[in-house]
Amino acid sequence: MSNSTQDVIGIDIGGTRIKAVLVSAAGQILDKRLEPSVNDRAGLCRLVIDMAQSLAPSATSIGICAPGIAAQDNRSLAWMRGRMQAVEGLPWQEVFPKAWVLNDAHAATVAEAWIGAARGKSHAVMLTLGTGVGGGVIVSGKLLQGATGRAGHLGHISINMDGPPDIVGTPGSLEDIIGDHNVRDRTESQYSSTLDLIEGVNRGDPAALKHWHRSVRGLAVGVASLINAFDPEVVVLGGGIAESGATLFDPLRLELDSIEWRPFGPNVPIVPAQVGELAGALGAARFAELSTKAGLKDNFPISVKPQSHGGH
Repeated sequence: MSNSTQDVIGIDIGGTRIKAVLVSAAGQILDKRLEPSVNDRAGLCRLVIDMAQSLAPSATSIGICAPGIAAQDNRSLAWMRGRMQAVEGLPWQEVFPKAWVLNDAHAATVAEAWIGAARGKSHAVMLTLGTGVGGGVIVSGKLLQGATGRAGHLGHISINMDGPPDIVGTPGSLEDIIGDHNVRDRTESQYSSTLDLIEGVNRGDPAALKHWHRSVRGLAVGVASLINAFDPEVVVLGGGIAESGATLFDPLRLELDSIEWRPFGPNVPIVPAQVGELAGALGAARFAELSTKAGLKDNFPISVKPQSHGGH
């Protein structure tokens, strides 16, 4: 437990676990707690209050993130599809007066812009590649949330207008070409998960190579489209699928060599996320800290320019 008045709590509410961190103003994790998630509102509130109190009863602000769409005032989660219903509409400011709420992929993007792979960048795109595909966009150093909080749901861009509709009705979405949720369907029941598919790739299985190439090609098309839309300095890939390392990044970069528009020569770097599994909680803490200071969402820079240490 810390007594600093600058410490902030970040809480990431997932379907299986809740992750809470106490973070210094410099981004150092001072303490953390991990607990199994609960899906009834009263139990969830009790658990989150207990976790926050045990970390820092007098924290200056609390950031909370979860899947779904945050409300326009960033005080609650306005939309959650079909799961974790206890979180949807829960007015966190009634529980914690200084609470601020973000989508979990947005929060991870904030963390990467603060202390991770996009540190010091004013323009960045992040994709979280897991069961589905989430994302976030930093524009001019600020998190892009859009008119309703829907911005940054990059997994739902279309890369095939003739493809089947995804969970939100988008035909041929990026999420459905690379996400883990439908690997069995898109590999004709030959592989049960992305991990299974990648193991096949690493063994040199022809079927695995064929299916993986299609998925990576689709991801490359999506990334190239996002580069054209947002003109980022860097694209960050996080989530479990990105942990496959060179098996993903090498063919992805090769595909981008043939399709990325490079009017000024250099390619946009495609890099792995750095912050890790606590990125959501850390980003939520950072967003809450800045929101409390600014009083208005989006009216502050998320990214931090690296400190100069002299020399050239």
